Amino acid sequence: MSSVLSRHRLLPLAAVTGLVAALAAGAPAAAAESPIAPGAAYKAAHDTLGPQKLTAEQRRLSAAKQAAAERSYERRGAARATSRAAGYVLSGGIHQSQKTSYWCGPATLVITQSARTEAAGLSQQSAATLLKTNSSGTAWYGIDINVPQPTGYPIADALNYRLPGAGYVPKALPYTPTATDKANFKKHIVHNTDNDFAIAGNAWEVPGGPHLVGHPNIEIFHWVSIDGYNSDTAAGQVNYLDPVGGVSTSVISWAGRVPKSARISSDTITTIMGGRGYVW
Repeated sequence: MSSVLSRHRLLPLAAVTGLVAALAAGAPAAAAESPIAPGAAYKAAHDTLGPQKLTAEQRRLSAAKQAAAERSYERRGAARATSRAAGYVLSGGIHQSQKTSYWCGPATLVITQSARTEAAGLSQQSAATLLKTNSSGTAWYGIDINVPQPTGYPIADALNYRLPGAGYVPKALPYTPTATDKANFKKHIVHNTDNDFAIAGNAWEVPGGPHLVGHPNIEIFHWVSIDGYNSDTAAGQVNYLDPVGGVSTSVISWAGRVPKSARISSDTITTIMGGRGYVW
């Protein structure tokens, strides 16, 4: 986790003005499905990530998982129609507070892994080494870690390395996630949770946009583990574990307001992840 990253570059005013006008006009076809998200123009003007690519295997696996997630969601819907709702369904991730101000990625890796292995006390130091985490945090994309056939997505590669056969894939999101993006996220969290897997979410919080519970209204790049959903609302709300929860305010000044576990609208957290994405 890092509050403000100095690597951002500002676009010329004309470029920003043109971009905002294009967004407001709904120029991108995908953006036409939803109103422009609060903070989307800021993200577009400040993003330095560049193009992202999925491997052929990631594309194949994403398609197969999407089909499976559609079936899981339909089964859940049928179950709700014929029985009493069950409240929150959790995959059982074990929370850890991040050990440094920028180890949200390593902490999220071990929390997400623990949902499957049910192992507490996994080392953040070994996770940080594997992920090549530095003082700027853990990358969403662009870092090849020391695993067989790295794809440039460190969290996805690390989860698949540590959980053979898990089949984790990255899902990139636009600055304004569409209605389809939001619907798919609900399907993905149901699919993962029902199969005892958590989701690793890469939040990009910006001034004026939505924030995670207890986070201040500043720019924050942050990893969290999304480990369950509300079955009463067809995954309209989700549960997540925040590595900032429990951290000393001497390490992160605003940590005292952040819970270890929190619930949030699934549409809101999808918007927060806009411009980055999640690994499911």
